[in-house]
Amino acid sequence: MRKKRSGRKPRPSETTCLLRRQSGTLEHPLILQALPTRRCMVVLNIAVIASDELARSIAKAADQRDVHTYVHKENGPDGARILSLIRPAKFPERLPPFLNALSTSQAGIIEITAVDATLGEALVAFASAGIQRGLAVINPAEGGWVDEDQVKMLFKQAGLGSWTFEANDGVHLRERMYALMDEIQSVLEANANAPLVLPVDQYFNVKGIGLVAIGYVQSGRVNVHDEVMLLPANGTGSAKSLQVMDDDVEVATAGDRVGLALRNAKEEHLTGNTIIVHPPVDDKRANISTPLALDEHNRSTVQLTTSPFQKRVLAAGDVIHASVDLQFVVGRIQSVDGSEMTVEWEHPLFIRKDNPPAVLIAQLDSKPRIMGSAVVTAINA
Repeated sequence: MRKKRSGRKPRPSETTCLLRRQSGTLEHPLILQALPTRRCMVVLNIAVIASDELARSIAKAADQRDVHTYVHKENGPDGARILSLIRPAKFPERLPPFLNALSTSQAGIIEITAVDATLGEALVAFASAGIQRGLAVINPAEGGWVDEDQVKMLFKQAGLGSWTFEANDGVHLRERMYALMDEIQSVLEANANAPLVLPVDQYFNVKGIGLVAIGYVQSGRVNVHDEVMLLPANGTGSAKSLQVMDDDVEVATAGDRVGLALRNAKEEHLTGNTIIVHPPVDDKRANISTPLALDEHNRSTVQLTTSPFQKRVLAAGDVIHASVDLQFVVGRIQSVDGSEMTVEWEHPLFIRKDNPPAVLIAQLDSKPRIMGSAVVTAINA
């Protein structure tokens, strides 16, 4: 039997979906047949460039695939407060998982073991993603030495002067992250009140449940029974049920990693590039008009702010990648005029209409690979 929900109003929050395995006949561990009680929780997603050892000193390891996740939970009077560390284990070899971690995080941790090209690339990536809250930990390899003053100067040059340098102590780092969580409550609330943007990174059929899409809610919220649209296929469906953090919930909010069971949706409308949004509304009788949350880009003007430490100059014919809202889209530069470029995308790139996040521009054969951040404007055909 479900427990009654408290009448207490939950705090504005960001949450993630880190689901435990339970016994049963499920086809996938992220979707459970049990109907657990709902929890009130606040979660801070943190992109981490550090060793597994440092991450484990802060939080408990949860998922150890390409992107390792670690979770620490503390219970308070308003519910659970959760730190969710997202560590792209194959960086610097693979860039996209790192950019995806940046895309869904509000804070960062960097462990400095040496002053090298990998550190420089991590710094410009965090800065280009606009992550101005973070912790730096100097931890040189055995027998090595790192000049703290030099590292602090590099952080300032990269645009991360607001980050703080902290002792290599897991309990202390955890406390500092909880302090950062408290600082961004208004940011989380504003993002939760924005239009829904939910990029899908996994989808599958679950026996007894049907078609399920998994992803981070980048902005807005989705409720059970909401009508939804699947872009770029323009497929439709509705939210049959939602699951966050092992709980069946009635609403998933910005920051949540959610399992969304779809009703009346077609599997062929789901791909690795799918983004779930609310359909546009144009009700003249009720005088309500709500546009689609995203603009579709096939060709764009790209106003690039080149990152520090980047010496390469882009030219017509170059291939670039755009990273935003967990998308990683290939484009070819058609023309360049100073810092402005015209780019044709291999697949549609979707940009939020309201308060779009920074678009990271990367070139995989450059050093560093992060070219900078950009304002992207669609070119209408």
